[in-house]
This record gives sequence, structure tokens and C-alpha cells, in this order.
Amino acid sequence: MTQVERILTSSRTVVVLGARDKRHKAGFYVGEYLFERGYHVIGVNPRLAGRSLWSGPVRATLDEIAEPVDLLDVFRRPEDLPGHLDAMIALRPKVVWFQLGIRHDAVAGALEAAGIEVVQDRCTLADHQMLGL
Repeated sequence: MTQVERILTSSRTVVVLGARDKRHKAGFYVGEYLFERGYHVIGVNPRLAGRSLWSGPVRATLDEIAEPVDLLDVFRRPEDLPGHLDAMIALRPKVVWFQLGIRHDAVAGALEAAGIEVVQDRCTLADHQMLGL
């Protein structure tokens, strides 16, 4: 079993950092795809806070999530990631997944040093489909 397959089959609670409410944006349709396949999906975006999306209300920040998180799926620009680092570490997800086109080696290194697995520059939706999960 590959790393990606293990992550996607063992993760049940997914947080989408950078959730969107526009269907044509990846921050929406990837979360929607995962939700439709049985994942518990929590959106995070201060502009959408309180609105219902996927498994419940969108949270303004990662700090508002009290439940255990398996996978933090990140839809933020690489230059924005250092500003989320402390909250990502405090959340203690098993995995932080930087979506396709998103890489930040320094942030990834800090997360790994905190014991959090990191995947960079991959799409959860595409990998899920490719693996036939």
C-alpha cells in the first residue's frame, strides 16, 4: 500500500483550509467530492464562517476545531502557509496535505519535526479517483 493510499483509506475526518463556496473552485469541489464519498469534511474560511457546508458550519480558523483531525487538506497559496503553521501544529492532524501546485518545504519541515506527516503538491480528489477508492 502506498503512502497516499494509506492516508486516503485511513482518514475519516478531513479539514479543508481555504474552503470555498463557488462550485468551480477546487476549495469547493474537492471537499464536496470527499464529503459525497463518506468523509466527515469541515471547512475553514473566515469569509464563510457559520455558513453550512458539507458536514456542518464553516469555521473561521483552525483554532475553532476541537475534534480529532485525520487530514488537513490545504488550499492556500504557498506564501500564506507560514501564517498558518502554529495553528496547523496545534490542531495536531495526522497528515497535512498541500494540494496540487502548493509546496513550502520550510513549513513542511516544521510540520514533520512536530510529528505530522506531510504530502505536497498532490490532489486528494485525483489520487482518490486514480486509486479507485
